[in-house]
Amino acid sequence: MMKTSMVVALIMLALAPAAGAQSAAAIDMKFGVKIPLRDGVRLNATLYLPRGPEEKRPAILAMTPYIADRYHGYVQSAVRRGYVVAVVDVRGRGSSEGEFTPFEQEAHDGYDTIEWLAAQPWSNGKVGMMGGSYGGFNQWSIVKEFPPHLVTITPTASSFMGVDFPALGGIRPDYMVQWLTFTSGRTPANNIFADNGFWQDKFRTLYLEHRPFASLDTLVGNPSAAFQRWLAHPDLDAYWLSMAGSPEQLARITVPIFSRTGMYDDDQIGAMEHYRRHMKYGSPAAKAGHYLMIGPWDHAGTRVPQRSMGGIDFAEQAVFDMGALEADWFDWTMKGGARPARLPKRVAYYVSGAETWKYADDLDDIGKNPTPYYLTSPGRSATDLFHSGTLAAQAADAPGDAWVDDPMNTAPGASEADPPVYTDASEANTLNGGGVIYHTAPVARPVEISGFPSLSIWVTMDVPDADFWIGLYEITATGKSILLDETQARARYRESRERPVPVVPGRPTQITFDQFRFMSRRLAAGSRVRLLIKSPNTIQLERNYHSGGAVARETARDARVAHLELLHDRDHRSVLSLPVAAETR
Repeated sequence: MMKTSMVVALIMLALAPAAGAQSAAAIDMKFGVKIPLRDGVRLNATLYLPRGPEEKRPAILAMTPYIADRYHGYVQSAVRRGYVVAVVDVRGRGSSEGEFTPFEQEAHDGYDTIEWLAAQPWSNGKVGMMGGSYGGFNQWSIVKEFPPHLVTITPTASSFMGVDFPALGGIRPDYMVQWLTFTSGRTPANNIFADNGFWQDKFRTLYLEHRPFASLDTLVGNPSAAFQRWLAHPDLDAYWLSMAGSPEQLARITVPIFSRTGMYDDDQIGAMEHYRRHMKYGSPAAKAGHYLMIGPWDHAGTRVPQRSMGGIDFAEQAVFDMGALEADWFDWTMKGGARPARLPKRVAYYVSGAETWKYADDLDDIGKNPTPYYLTSPGRSATDLFHSGTLAAQAADAPGDAWVDDPMNTAPGASEADPPVYTDASEANTLNGGGVIYHTAPVARPVEISGFPSLSIWVTMDVPDADFWIGLYEITATGKSILLDETQARARYRESRERPVPVVPGRPTQITFDQFRFMSRRLAAGSRVRLLIKSPNTIQLERNYHSGGAVARETARDARVAHLELLHDRDHRSVLSLPVAAETR
């Protein structure tokens, strides 16, 4: 299932830790530096300064809700290259004044902070930015305000509010409240946040007792105005879009940008939304200065890559010093140095399985001619591993495949693995009539799949709304399951996230899933691709009771059993498109 709870939880804790083993012996620091904002609030900064002759230097800014100390190791590569690094607690967190209103406050506060840094006697007037997750989001939020002295940003694993967080596909995770509890005080509630037993118990209580999702903050003992405000905006409306750049603002951006994400990054969809919007609305010159790197990493790995992750092993090429790479980028864009050697073209991506980096001039050049695989089966027989349907090169007419989603069925609500296991096959093994499953034939030779999958299905249902979860896997010749990609969506948002449209019960309805992550893997000879389509039934996500009303307010009183049928006949072709890139002998 989606790794939304504990993986995204661990991501926030792992904001940029592990490089902290370096010594800061040649670095000077200033603690408790106060930065005044336009409304009189003062933010708290920790300054890292290169030791040596006094001279005017460029500055790098990181703004974090996780307290400045978390960046201590990560910033040192930049400091040793001659940059002053300012790590700033955002408004209302750590030793900064004011009230913390997550994500809403960063644009103006960041503008003021950048201009303050540029005016300091040690500054040469150039300011760049670094940071991941929340720290990636706030760079996109700030750059659209055009602070005059901002010269480059490096947004990493950036959430796009309303798109991937706090509700991917319109489906909210329980993790929302866990994160808000982690950040609801002045300092991180690390031990409470990491108490998996406590959170799983509360999520399970909500699930088993069919309480409304909107009551979760009260259930955990931490009523949250931010949580309730987010619930009041279930659609991708002006509230969310105001936090991102408008088309007009994106068209005006001129600073070079280095975006980074990972194949298993929980915020990859958000990071790619930022990237794609800039590619759509940015000027040709600005787009030419926007570089993108996609590695075989999870969310935390975008800053601290690991050789092994979730049961998958990678080669040493997947692991390098991210702080040093960012320092290379700053040297290029702020000091006139050479372009980083790891970025020979504008897009760099890692092919797992082949264990190699590849490069492209344009993201759209990767997987631009996808291969269609048509869903088919003898009819109502794609319901388990031993009676699965087929992903075939040719379409075939057949009766549909059916499943049932009963929101009162609480049997499947298992806890997630902690840490996540990307080789876990339990989703397929425990389908129990709650979805359908399809396989390709085994590939005769290694096949690379690189790019964005998409899935278009025709369904009928007897309710006005339902949720879907999609999983793609490589199944090796020995039966090992390796997660390739996953996504989720609520049927009412099939036309757009901006405008919900109820499903007409009994009418064939086309639903297209195009918010997959970028994936890149070379399938081994003998492997198959598995497609799993199911109704999510887990303690980790809000439960859709199928009434068609406000899902966050639904309870058992609203529950309707959904009978769903996936069609694959002459008039309703359901098809999976895979970006098959090449075959290798």
